[in-house]
Amino acid sequence: ATDPAVLEAVAATAQAWGKQPVHARSTPGFIVNRVARPYYAEALRLLGEQAASAATLDAIMVDAGGFRMGPFALMDLIGHDVNFAVTRSVFEAYYGDPRFTPSVIQQELVDAGYLGRKSGRGFYDYDDDGTAAVKPEVALEGAQKRPETVNISISIESESDGVHGAVTDALEKRLRAAGYEVGHRHPLPGAAHEAPAFHCAGAAIFLTDGRSATERAAANRHPNTVLYDLFGENATRIALARADQCSNAAYHATVGLLQAAGLNVTRIDDVPGMAVMRTVAMLANEAADAVNQGVCSAAAVDLAMRRGVNYPHGPLAWANAIGVAHVATVLANLA
Repeated sequence: ATDPAVLEAVAATAQAWGKQPVHARSTPGFIVNRVARPYYAEALRLLGEQAASAATLDAIMVDAGGFRMGPFALMDLIGHDVNFAVTRSVFEAYYGDPRFTPSVIQQELVDAGYLGRKSGRGFYDYDDDGTAAVKPEVALEGAQKRPETVNISISIESESDGVHGAVTDALEKRLRAAGYEVGHRHPLPGAAHEAPAFHCAGAAIFLTDGRSATERAAANRHPNTVLYDLFGENATRIALARADQCSNAAYHATVGLLQAAGLNVTRIDDVPGMAVMRTVAMLANEAADAVNQGVCSAAAVDLAMRRGVNYPHGPLAWANAIGVAHVATVLANLA
């Protein structure tokens, strides 16, 4: 029932402040508080699945994903009472949609009074001035020998389309810059429909598609399977997951290869979708749902997430860059 002139005046005021206003339909969470839920929710689920420590997951999201703050450090900054209350309000407003299910881990922090920086303790401990009391330990793989050669297999579909995928191309570019001559070969037997894979010292190295490495190794009949997580153009870190069947020699060769490409390598447990890919896919899914329900336009949701919470990319533009088909596959496999 608001007079349109009021909306225009508020938008003009925001522009006068140097902001870029976007229009949203009046729905629970509007744009940012709704679309940002997976950034916290997936992190808490990953922690609950024992994928890695909070500090390691934060480092992956910042150093590989390009986010300004990791989700656990960000929740500590916001305050767990506030963040948990928003999650609960969105969950209740959408009548218990499981996508917005609050976390028992965060509930325990709130109940204990561990609210983050303002209480001196959350996922991390803080001094009185709000700085970290102790620098948390981040998992990092030790130096491994650089493999002599690496090549890449291209599926029939990718070869005919002339498209290898932006993420695969970025890794191939890094390897060439490190002095490798990356040859091309045929896919693994039984894996003709797979995305491109790098091969070195018997290891098959794939970008995560939402399955665990162990499941993928069984499907491809290739025990020495290693998955890598989504990473950004300026990434300094990459996350790996190895199949339970994978040999130490094949895994160590993979680590050495990526270290040669100038990346710090962090191993996480073999969870579906890994960390960055899983989070970005869920952010894109939530953004697409908001657009589908007429909450806002595609341009508005990307602008709101970049300018409102400083994401490195809008979630829909990010999905386009990865490949919408791949993101849909990740989501289907996670489901």
